Amino acid sequence: MATLGIPSPKASPRPQRRTALHAVPDSPGVQVVGQAAESIISEKHIGGRIKHLRLKKSMGLVDLGRHTGLSASFLSQLETGRVVPTLRNLARIATVFSKDLSYFFEPEPQSLFRLHRGKERVRLPQSGVDDPSYFFESLGYLVPDRQLDPYFAEFLPAKPGREPHSHRHFGCEFLYLLSGSLIVRHGAAVHRVDPGDAIYFDAATSHSYQCGGDAPATALIVTLPQPVHAGGDGLRGSQPPSHASKTRRPLPMQPNAAGEIPRAG
Repeated sequence: MATLGIPSPKASPRPQRRTALHAVPDSPGVQVVGQAAESIISEKHIGGRIKHLRLKKSMGLVDLGRHTGLSASFLSQLETGRVVPTLRNLARIATVFSKDLSYFFEPEPQSLFRLHRGKERVRLPQSGVDDPSYFFESLGYLVPDRQLDPYFAEFLPAKPGREPHSHRHFGCEFLYLLSGSLIVRHGAAVHRVDPGDAIYFDAATSHSYQCGGDAPATALIVTLPQPVHAGGDGLRGSQPPSHASKTRRPLPMQPNAAGEIPRAG
């Protein structure tokens, strides 16, 4: 007869109940089931990242296989997620594209997209003058670390006796005239720009705008703030070089027989 709480010598031990394996954070010796590992691989979209690198280099599966020692069929299964890659295979692929192994496990970068509502834009006056001759609205103010600055500009009809205010800055500038007429001064040259005309110029050269008609002129302007690379007719010395070596030089400020200012281009 067994005493209280002590099993009889003849009693068999109760069988242990088997449970599924679960990952416990910071617990040594814990095993992870294969399905969980495959889920991690799937969430990182490793196959898609491999395909993106390959297509970016215009490389076929056979070419990638030649560089990695893996078969084209196996690489195809990697890209479609039908097989789980090993670290050794990922290292081979990463080396081909000059990537670190961590590239395949880092968070995917979010695609840049910003919508600028017209009613939310801020209309700002020309800077540096008391009586502005044009107003502009930034079209890229919501984009962080942007590589270019787009603007919508409205140029008011010129007042008698008022000279345009010139300015200069690093980089290039692009202007597309939407409506009206515009007179653009670039250095010692003057051009008349009409709707549909586009100009691209070195912004390090002093330039200015002036409405060329009785009605306001509107334009889309894009500036690239980076310094311009040297060209065949680049400026010498400490000034940034000119933007183009093969474009036609601007016409000098000389009206034709009819007293008209030459058009841009």
